[in-house]
Amino acid sequence: MSKKILIVGSLNMDLVVQIETMPMVGETILGRDVQYFPGGKGANQACASGKLGGQATMLGCVGADGFGNSLLQSLANANINTEHIEVKENIATGMAFIYVDTHGSNSIVVVSGANSLCNTEYLKNHDQEFMDCDILIIQMEIAYDAVYYAIERAFELGKTVILNPAPAPKEIPDDILKKIDYITPNEGELARLSGKKCDEIQDIHEGARVLLDKGVKNVLVTIGDRGSVLVNKEGIRQFETRKVIPVDTTAAGDCFNGAFAVAVAEGKQPDEAVVFANFASSIEVTRAGAQASIPTRDEVDALISQEV
Repeated sequence: MSKKILIVGSLNMDLVVQIETMPMVGETILGRDVQYFPGGKGANQACASGKLGGQATMLGCVGADGFGNSLLQSLANANINTEHIEVKENIATGMAFIYVDTHGSNSIVVVSGANSLCNTEYLKNHDQEFMDCDILIIQMEIAYDAVYYAIERAFELGKTVILNPAPAPKEIPDDILKKIDYITPNEGELARLSGKKCDEIQDIHEGARVLLDKGVKNVLVTIGDRGSVLVNKEGIRQFETRKVIPVDTTAAGDCFNGAFAVAVAEGKQPDEAVVFANFASSIEVTRAGAQASIPTRDEVDALISQEV
């Protein structure tokens, strides 16, 4: 039986604006279209976990408004247990303003809203969910003290901890890094955390070793269309991904993280889990939106059977 996954993090409504090119500072441009998609790194990773077959529960907060209702419904449709997500009065649901150009690249501005109330006190009130899970997935779109509390509590309980350090802080305390089983930065996030330039593959290896030396067990770096790199004490392995034409890369990393957690929950070895996650995210980037673009388990399994 698959192990239980707990996702702690943000829930946002994404307002996606389609543009030709990214505006310069002080420049006014015309957008081609605007769409509303359920998002937030936490909710996206939860949605991926559910759509890809995981047994998952989410902790987080939304406002008592239409956006909050839509986010809860999207997660419920993905078979996520949402009963412990709290609906807060007198504060708006978090929002993300996402600009996507014709190449599929994006720039994002996040307004936290109710996500600011996913704090340490709230997490302590939901300790049973930590005790019941086997794997914790967490990101950094909520308060850092809440992130660090969740990691410490999961570690105390002997759970597998997956941290997606996005948006990346300047640093993560060493005593927290020692409690992480998998940290999953992209190149930019790894550069910020390690203090190393991470443009080339060799640079990425060196940056990952900085985190390993501080106690992280596995560093799993996503490198866009070049795939991903897994670095641990056993060595360094690079995994290529499918070559596709991207439409919207907004939630590619979130899909990857959710898929990776599902594979780990099913008992797959890390290498197998990375391959599964790469296939899932290669489908996701060919569609618009965040949660709406995440593939189902049947889609990923069918693709793997064709190409492996």
